[in-house]
Amino acid sequence: MMTEYTPDSTSSGIKVWDAFIRTFHWSLASGCLLAFLSGEFHWPVAHQWIGYGLCLLILARVYWGFHGSRYARFRSFFFSLGETRAYIQSKFTGHPKHYLGHNPAGALMVFALLILISAILASGLLTLSVIDFEGPLLFLANRVSDEASYLMRDVHQTLPYLGLILVGLHLLGVWSGSWLHHENLVRAMLTGYKPYSSPNDDKEHS
Repeated sequence: MMTEYTPDSTSSGIKVWDAFIRTFHWSLASGCLLAFLSGEFHWPVAHQWIGYGLCLLILARVYWGFHGSRYARFRSFFFSLGETRAYIQSKFTGHPKHYLGHNPAGALMVFALLILISAILASGLLTLSVIDFEGPLLFLANRVSDEASYLMRDVHQTLPYLGLILVGLHLLGVWSGSWLHHENLVRAMLTGYKPYSSPNDDKEHS
């Protein structure tokens, strides 16, 4: 079967991840690692500025989720519960459907990580304002009780450990997806290109 190439296709595959998505992905991973380490080693100034940078990254990703390239848009990987369940079940049979963009399991992880990181950042900004009396939410300092302030701090300190669990599951998903579909997903996030895995790839890309 002859492959019908689009302007984003080459003999080695299809352009799936744009430059913004690739830069965002590795910047977010690096930023979260630095934020975790700076928190563990009690480097408050570095932790604060890394947090501000992550806030900007998340806001940019939300914007790109509505205005970016095809596979970057949230609507391209918003799947029904039935399709998600079917995909997860098919992974255990060894014959899951191939998706050029995020598959249903990967989509769940993207949304889970974005929500969790947003919660970590929000709790951090609130902690900064109501306990340290600084930051962009300082206007809330006198409107929150002491009990709520320290609860927010505890939440901010606990959520990153949940994040470690999600990251572990994400890495497991990347490994299993690469193995089941015979493609290097890490390389795809570096180059932007994924190989043709099935004739349906042409239809999905058109």
